[in-house]
Amino acid sequence: MTEIELVATEQITEKIYIIRGTKVMLDRDLASLYKVETKYLKQSVRKNINRFPEMRNMIAENEELRKIVEELKQQTDDRF
Repeated sequence: MTEIELVATEQITEKIYIIRGTKVMLDRDLASLYKVETKYLKQSVRKNINRFPEMRNMIAENEELRKIVEELKQQTDDRF
C-alpha cells in the first residue's frame, strides 16, 4: 500500500519559476515531489501526454538556462 504524504505549499511554490511569462517547474523538482526518478516521470508523461493537454515542454534558450542555473545556485549548495 502506498502512503500519502502531504507536501507544504511552500515546498512547491519555491520550486516554481517564471520563464517567458509562464510558470514552470523543473522536471527534477517535480520528480522529487513525487519521489520518483526524473527519467520515470518523463516516461510517464510521454506515455500519457493526452492527459496533459495544457502541458507544454519548454526548451530554454542558453541565456534563460544560465539565469535559471544561477538562481538555483543561490538557493542551494548542490552542484550542477
